[in-house]
Amino acid sequence: MVTPNPSPALHLTIATRESRLAMWQAEHVKALLEGLGHSVTLLGMTTRGDQILDRALSKVGGKGLFVKELETALENGEADLAVHSLKDVPMALPDGFSLACVMEREDPRDAWVSPHCAGVADLPPNAVVGTSSLRRVVLLREALARLGRSDVRIEPLRGNLDTRLRKLDEGQYQAIVLAAAGLKRLGLVERIRQIFEPDAMLPAAGQGALGIEVRSNRPDVVAALAPLAHMPTWLSVAAERAVSRTMGGSCSMPLAAFSRWQGENLHIEAAWGEETGNAALVRARADASVHTLAEAEALGRSVAEQLCAAGAVPLKAD
Repeated sequence: MVTPNPSPALHLTIATRESRLAMWQAEHVKALLEGLGHSVTLLGMTTRGDQILDRALSKVGGKGLFVKELETALENGEADLAVHSLKDVPMALPDGFSLACVMEREDPRDAWVSPHCAGVADLPPNAVVGTSSLRRVVLLREALARLGRSDVRIEPLRGNLDTRLRKLDEGQYQAIVLAAAGLKRLGLVERIRQIFEPDAMLPAAGQGALGIEVRSNRPDVVAALAPLAHMPTWLSVAAERAVSRTMGGSCSMPLAAFSRWQGENLHIEAAWGEETGNAALVRARADASVHTLAEAEALGRSVAEQLCAAGAVPLKAD
């Protein structure tokens, strides 16, 4: 439900990646803003993250590769706002940029996608499972170890959502793991064989939520976006992102953080692992009454501190 907006009508340009999912997200925001009386155009762009498909993101610069070109468009005045999948947004934005709005979350969970295997336990001998996420790698590795399945290989999977599904259909993988939100947004629910509950595969910070980035000196755009904000989601992802920020988190770290509301309290769980798999996963959880972004971030930091006390190793700043 979008609240009516008292701010003056603006002409706004949205910078967006050109993948089908990114365009859906931008079109979604465009329609909501037009419903509030603004005129909106889209500026489609290709980012370095879209161009580099032969290497893992953790090896070539991280998730910031998906937003840099969009930020340049904001800085140059070519665009007024950029729509991002929040899990792709670095934990610290560059000076002069801010997160102006977090929208209501879609399904935050991970999805198992396979033409033949209903779940992890149904994988054939020597199967290959694809994922682009170190977080999913360590969580899948833990699940496979419980099943005694040392024969299964977990291999990198890059490309946009349609490319990943094509690689699965070509037989390069027996199964892949994707964010449920993207599949649902593109009307591909029938491709989902199983939804992982958070207890089985803890989601990434911000997964399923859309964040809108603007230049910090654009209060007019911030005011126009205010009716799109969903504060329960914003508080949840602020806590999650605080875990990741405190840990030095990026796609180079197998780290999960997920919050959910339990009455008036925000409950958050986090898990940290080693890429090599030589150590057991470290887990932590906490809950608190949260009403402000500062309180949510403090809750997230407390969970990160628990992780470190239990043996997790934060990344050092360069």
